[in-house]
Amino acid sequence: MRRGSLMAEPVAEPPAEREPARQEDGLRTEFPFVLPRGYVDANGTVHRDGVMRLATARDELVPLRDDRVRENSAYLTVVLLARVITRIGSITDVHAGIVENLFAADLAFLQDLYRRVNTEGHTRASVTCPACAHRFAVDVSGGRLGES
Repeated sequence: MRRGSLMAEPVAEPPAEREPARQEDGLRTEFPFVLPRGYVDANGTVHRDGVMRLATARDELVPLRDDRVRENSAYLTVVLLARVITRIGSITDVHAGIVENLFAADLAFLQDLYRRVNTEGHTRASVTCPACAHRFAVDVSGGRLGES
């Protein structure tokens, strides 16, 4: 109750009584992607398709304690992406060494994808056709033939 007021403030529902978010409720936590160039492993195999999950607060905090990030703040991107990418091709143990060896175009693509899914909640981008000026949305994760 506010001081000097006779009306009670509405009480928020206690967190324990709320239902947890479910996948069928529309919470999407994993985002498939196709790299523009692809990661080339030690055997020369090119891995292009992968999955990135939503970042947690821990994912953004833990890299700040990493000595490589403390020495070079630009390395934050590498460590952070290594935490949230769950698969590239057949590689399921994605670590900083793999992210370090991505082509620059793939790193830029993944940085943009990370920003989109963690701040905007989707992988769509609004684009304009240069020929007819028609505006439409494309999925930048590139999951289907003909997409990026």
